[in-house]
Amino acid sequence: MTSVDGVVAGRPGGGAGRRVGRSFAGRLAARTGGGAVRVFLVLVALFWLMPSVGLLLSSLRSPQQIAESGWWEVFTKPAEITFANYSQLLSNGKVMGSLLTTAEITVPATVLVVVIGSLAGYAFAWMDFPGRDGWFMVVVGLLVVPVQVALIPVAKLFGAVGLFETTAGVILFHTAFGLPFAVFLLRNFFAEIPRELLEAARLDGAGELRLFTRVVMPLGGPAIASLGIFQFLWVWNDMLVALIFADSGSPPITVALQQEVRQFGNNIDVLAPGAFVSMVVPLIVFFAFQRQFVSGVMAGAVK
Repeated sequence: MTSVDGVVAGRPGGGAGRRVGRSFAGRLAARTGGGAVRVFLVLVALFWLMPSVGLLLSSLRSPQQIAESGWWEVFTKPAEITFANYSQLLSNGKVMGSLLTTAEITVPATVLVVVIGSLAGYAFAWMDFPGRDGWFMVVVGLLVVPVQVALIPVAKLFGAVGLFETTAGVILFHTAFGLPFAVFLLRNFFAEIPRELLEAARLDGAGELRLFTRVVMPLGGPAIASLGIFQFLWVWNDMLVALIFADSGSPPITVALQQEVRQFGNNIDVLAPGAFVSMVVPLIVFFAFQRQFVSGVMAGAVK
C-alpha cells in the first residue's frame, strides 16, 4: 500500500515501510497554498491598480498641486481634494460630446455583433445548409486578419459610398471585425448544448426561431455576456479606427483626449477627469454584465 501524501508505504509482501516524499511541485503547492499566496496576490492587485488610483487622485487635485507634487500627497493633505475639475469637465462641451459620440458608436456596435453573432453561431451549430463547414472555416480564417490590413481599402469604400467620417461607418467597421470572433465563440458554445434537449423542443412543436429564443439563448447567457463585455471594451477603448473613420468635428473620447494633449498639453484639469471617466464607464458595464453572466449560468442550470 502506497500513500501519495506520503508518510509510509508498506510493501505487499511485508517488510519495513519506507517514507515516500512528495514531488517538488506537490511540496511547492502545499507550502504556497495558504495565506502567503493570498497576501502576495493582494499586493500584486494593489500594484496593478496603482495607476488607476493615481489617475483618480490626480483628477481630484488642482493643476498647480499636480505640477508641484505627486498624487500620493493626498494621503497626508486630504484638504487638497476638490471636485472643481469634474465641474469644469461637465462644462466642457467638446469632451461631453465626445462621450456621447462614443456611446452612440459602442452600443449599436455591441448589440449588432451580439445579435448577428448569436444567429450565425446557432446556424453553424445546429442547422444544415450547403457548405456549412467550409463557410465556418472562412470565419475562423478571418480571425487572423489584422485591422490594419483593411484600413485603406475600407476607407476608399466608405469614401465612395459616403460613409467616411460618419458614425455609421465606424459602427459598420467595428461590427464587421467583431463578427468573426463572435461567431466562433458562440458556435462552439451552442454546439455543447445537448441534442436531446433541442429534439424534445422540436417534438413539442417549436420552430427554429422559437427554439433559438426560448432554449438556446437562455442556455447561451454566459457566452453572450462574455461576448458583450469583450466587444464593448474593444469598441469603447478603440482609438485607431476612430482616428481614421470618425467625424473629426465630433470624435470619440479617445480621440478627443488625444487632441486635447496635442493642442494644449498642460490642461491636466480636463485630461485627468476625462481619462478617468472614460475608464470608469467600461468598468460599470463590466460589473453590470457580470451579474448578467451569473444569472445566465443559473438559467442554464435550471433549464
